[in-house]
Amino acid sequence: MKLPANLTQKLENRKQNNSLRKLPVFNNLVDFSSNDYIGFSKSESIFKLTHAYLLENEIFQNGATGSRLISGNHAVYQIAETFIAEFHESESALIFNSGYDANLGFFSALPQRNDVILYDELSHASIRDGIVMSNAKSYKFNHNDFEDLEHLIQKFPDTNIYIVTETVFSMDGDSPNLEELVELSEKYNCYLVVDEAHTLGVFGEKGEGLIQYLNLHNRIFARIMTFGKGLGCHGSVILGSTDLKEYLVNFARSFIYTTGLSPHSVATILIAYQQLEIEKEKIRKLRQNIVVFNQQKNLLGLKPMFVRSKSAIQSAIVSGNENVKQLAQQLQDKGFDVKPILSPTVPEGQERLRFCIHSFNSEEEINHLLELLRDFVF
Repeated sequence: MKLPANLTQKLENRKQNNSLRKLPVFNNLVDFSSNDYIGFSKSESIFKLTHAYLLENEIFQNGATGSRLISGNHAVYQIAETFIAEFHESESALIFNSGYDANLGFFSALPQRNDVILYDELSHASIRDGIVMSNAKSYKFNHNDFEDLEHLIQKFPDTNIYIVTETVFSMDGDSPNLEELVELSEKYNCYLVVDEAHTLGVFGEKGEGLIQYLNLHNRIFARIMTFGKGLGCHGSVILGSTDLKEYLVNFARSFIYTTGLSPHSVATILIAYQQLEIEKEKIRKLRQNIVVFNQQKNLLGLKPMFVRSKSAIQSAIVSGNENVKQLAQQLQDKGFDVKPILSPTVPEGQERLRFCIHSFNSEEEINHLLELLRDFVF
């Protein structure tokens, strides 16, 4: 049966705008596109240790068998959540099936009808989708602009206000002034919620994330960590008070009405967290590579192209879907996996090449990649 005509037209519009999305084919190019920042997804030791853990504990179960509130709350969940809470110095930890599920569950369940959500205009789609499902009123503030945020806060006295931001934004790779944001939220008694998807495994001595590295974690209402990036596996966790965990277990629909993760998936999360405390050299190497990337782009005169970032995400603005796709293809033809980010994923005119830095990238690869970019652009 064919698609309805109006849906076919939407696809045709994407083709005409040169913005039609397609699933990429696996390649063996040098990785500058994945979120596997410290290489944990390819870690043979994590793979073997997870297998050994399951064998030693006689866990031979392939699936969770049901939602966690029915039959899926297997023993590995409690062990992993206890470890994660201690690792992040949090009262509690609640694992969700994905970062998308965590944001959907949190923002659809916590803010109530008479509450207000103030969110950074560049917040991730999963945050925005969760906000749409909330009964609270929501307003965006200009990106990392706390004067604009304070102006909005002052419009809603005697109201529960949730402030939402990210420690590293996925498309720009930049960060807000978190100390200033915490002080502002405390000044007005707001509930600060921070998505740390792109900082786990990247910032901190053991990859604990930017909030904890800055010693702000005891002043945050909720932190949302995602495992599919720096941790190299799947799932996510919401960190906060024990009351917050109890509330989410009772009211977060994306948690309640879904089958739990398998024992193997949760064991992989647990082992990956344990390895963060052991494989600190990979985190140091990642930080070194970020410095090398920034230094080299400056030396080659490429700095004006790039959004300012000290994270593993480095974005070079190349306006126009056709232009950025062509430039990405030139780099791919030379053996480097760099992806173009097209509108409407980013605003029209803000199309970009998104470079993801990893601990396993060599300095030679970074230098060669940026030299090619310079040659193609200039």
